[in-house]
Amino acid sequence: MEKIKVSAVSYTNTKPFIYGIQHSPVLEQIDLSLDIPSDCASKLIEKQVDIGLIPVAAIPFVPNAQIISSFCIGSIGAVDSVFIFSDVPVEKIKTLKLDPQSRTSNNLAKVLLKNHFKVAVDFTTDQSATTDAMVLIGDRTFGRKGDFNYAYDMGEEWMKFTGLPFMYAAWVANKPLPEAFLKEFDAALANGIQNIPAVITQLPANSGIDIANYLQYKLNFNLTPEKLKAKELFLKLITEL
Repeated sequence: MEKIKVSAVSYTNTKPFIYGIQHSPVLEQIDLSLDIPSDCASKLIEKQVDIGLIPVAAIPFVPNAQIISSFCIGSIGAVDSVFIFSDVPVEKIKTLKLDPQSRTSNNLAKVLLKNHFKVAVDFTTDQSATTDAMVLIGDRTFGRKGDFNYAYDMGEEWMKFTGLPFMYAAWVANKPLPEAFLKEFDAALANGIQNIPAVITQLPANSGIDIANYLQYKLNFNLTPEKLKAKELFLKLITEL
């Protein structure tokens, strides 16, 4: 049988999922690649893979998109790895540098700045540009809070704005897949979440973040009705930017 191609994010927040997959027989049925979020999305959109753990903002661009798992990358409030870092208070931000690695976080920043903070900002993708603020996500945020005067956790700010949790990435397929495989895949992900303490012991120490606190308490991996509601609201607000 031809293997099912899967692209997953390479960040620390995905390590429980990778652990679950690697400790499951489902591994024998898949061809797994680890990528940055934007590449996960591109591969799924271009049908280079069959399943991707992709940024939520990319879902509308995936042909025949369907969420295939009861797990996601989410948070209920502060997430500690999705930030607007700024040299000035948010109400004084005039220019902001977007993160080339994630469509969702860039759009979340735009949504929050317009609707929550109510400031008009010019955005750039030029990484060499000098700006008041920048979007930064994932492991590259670890230990960076002290480098800036202000750090706005976008999971926390979304909760303040909407009262809802947030879903950053979901497991999405671009074609129908066997039901038996999907059940086994979801069981593998569940096993990874249940074994987060074991995952933590395998990760290198990081002085920039408490990895145990991050994986066990900042991230929330269950795809709930509230997170789906947040996804729909977020996608609607993106169309209004």
